[in-house]
This record gives sequence, C-alpha cells and structure tokens, in this order.
Amino acid sequence: MTTAAAIPNAPSRFRLPRRAVSPLILIALWEIGSRIGLIPARILAAPSQVVATLFDMIASGELQSNLVVSLGRALTGLALGGFIGGGLAIIAGLSKRGELAVDPPVQMLRTLPVLALVQLFIVWFGIGETPKILLIALGVSFPIYLNLYNGIRGVDPKLIEAARTFGLSGPALIRHVILPGAMPSLLLGLRMALTVSWLLLVIAEQINASAGLGYLINNARDFLQTDVIVVCLLVYAAIGLTADAGVRALESRALAWRPSLIKG
Repeated sequence: MTTAAAIPNAPSRFRLPRRAVSPLILIALWEIGSRIGLIPARILAAPSQVVATLFDMIASGELQSNLVVSLGRALTGLALGGFIGGGLAIIAGLSKRGELAVDPPVQMLRTLPVLALVQLFIVWFGIGETPKILLIALGVSFPIYLNLYNGIRGVDPKLIEAARTFGLSGPALIRHVILPGAMPSLLLGLRMALTVSWLLLVIAEQINASAGLGYLINNARDFLQTDVIVVCLLVYAAIGLTADAGVRALESRALAWRPSLIKG
C-alpha cells in the first residue's frame, strides 16, 4: 500500500500558524459572548456582524468613497510635512549656521502636544480641510526632520573627504554622497511619519468632517453602531500596515547596497 509519506511530491498537510491561534480563540470567544448576550451589541458588535457590515458598506460604495477622502487628507499632510521636515533637516544638517537657525525652534515646537493645537488651528484656519491637513503635516514633519538631520550628521567624514578628493562639491556632493548616506535614517523617519499621519488623521477627522472614515465613526457613535466603528478601525489598521509594508519594500530596494541587506 502506497502512503503519502512514500510519495516525494505529496502536498504537506495544512497547519495553522501558531501565532494565529490565540487571536482566533479570542475572536471565537468574542462571537460566543455576543451570541449568548454577555457582550451587548451596543457595547461591541459580534465579529459576524462586523463582517456583514463590512460587505454591506463595500457593496453600497460607502466605505470606498469615504476611504478615498481620508487617504487624500493623510497623503497630502504627509507630503507637506515631509517637504517641510526634510527641507529643514537639510538646512540644519549641512551647516552650523543652519543648525543654529532651524534646530532650536523645531525642538521647541516638538515639545508641544500636537493635539493641544487643534483648537488653535480651528481659530486660525476654520473648520474646513485646511486645519485637518496642517495638523497631519505638523505631526509628520518632526520624525522626518529628526531622522534625516541625524542621518546627515552621521555620514562618515572620511567618505565626504574621499568624495571631495574626486572633485565632488556643493550640490553634487549632497546628491551623490550625503543624501544616499542619510537614506536609511530618512526611510526610518518615513515609517514613523506614516504611523503619525494615521494617528493624527483620526483626530483631524473629528473637526467637523463631512466625509471620511472619521465622519463614519462620528455618525456611528451617535447611533451606537459599534459594527461600523469596528469596520473603520480595521480599515485604519489595514491601511497603516500596508503603508508600512510598502516602505519596507522600498527600503529593501533603495538600500540594497548595504551589506546587511545582501543575501548570502
């Protein structure tokens, strides 16, 4: 009798990853608790209800349309904050005068709680899209600035001297030596900035939003629709993880020259 073990190309039996066991047990307990009434729907909807609501929101197009609005806010704030933080880091990192002019005020602003500025932003910019985007941009600029600044200052001076020996100076030296040397720090700052942008997006969309995931959460809160709230939170988490994975992939390609990333 021929057994599966005797067949070299027999497919291996499916095994559930160990790290997935405890989350699945918690979800099962959550579902059971909801069905027997231990967890009321007004406190937390059952997983099955959350999944059903997710598919209903996708089918109606409600989730996609509001997700596009939230992504637009987050990406606009990220781009603006990255431009400001990166520009200030280059100014402060490349010269002593730039450091004295830029670093003290940036460090002072960094100690202020960003969330405490929400009301001030509303007074200054109203309740439209501007305060939402600027709030995200402000929070994003700090990790970009700090990491790129440290990366520029951490470039090996011997490498810079060697580049000057070969005739590189000014913009060419910055482009071909300093910025590539600071790239690992910049990408780390970008990963941190992505996390900050999504956290601040949740706060920003509490400012009189008429669309977006935060708008859906606010409406769901008023009507005690915990299933909608959980769906939006899951979408926030999924987008954040996807963005982080994208930066990791970019890092593996952009930093392929580093010995630590060379497969051997």
